Amino acid sequence: LLVVFSLSLVVTAQPRPVEKSNTVDPNTPDSFEVRYEGGVFGMSGKEKGTLKFDEANERVVFYRADKKEMFGIAYDSMLTIYPDSKESVPQAGKVISALPLPGAGLANLMSKDTKYAIMSFEDTEIGQRPTVSFRFENKKELLAFINKLGVKSKMTQRGDAYYRPKKAVF
Repeated sequence: LLVVFSLSLVVTAQPRPVEKSNTVDPNTPDSFEVRYEGGVFGMSGKEKGTLKFDEANERVVFYRADKKEMFGIAYDSMLTIYPDSKESVPQAGKVISALPLPGAGLANLMSKDTKYAIMSFEDTEIGQRPTVSFRFENKKELLAFINKLGVKSKMTQRGDAYYRPKKAVF
């Protein structure tokens, strides 16, 4: 009895692997309206534009609002891509909450949830691994973009994120 009882304390549950769906919805668009937030070497400043999949060259490309290509990232150089969000009070809420009026402090309860796609990749030209971020308008588009890019880049899925496993070194 003591052995059986002590063995039951040693046995632990095995974690269930995350279910993977390595398919792309056929209704997923090939371009997404986003705002570049920074991260690429030599490309400072925030820019509104479009992220497009370039199937012929196996890369994702960011085009500025004037339709000129700003930069492209090859599928095989991708290391990670994952969604992120940041909650903040808009500037109007901050201004209203500072007014000397009864109840003005409640304006701090106004909040805006901003959705981001965070991508890191291998930049072989400069020998760095930059992390670039793009702001999306809604979560549905963000997750559709991440899923499509993850599948096209042949990356491994973990939840809503995709990553490229390290190669074993012997």
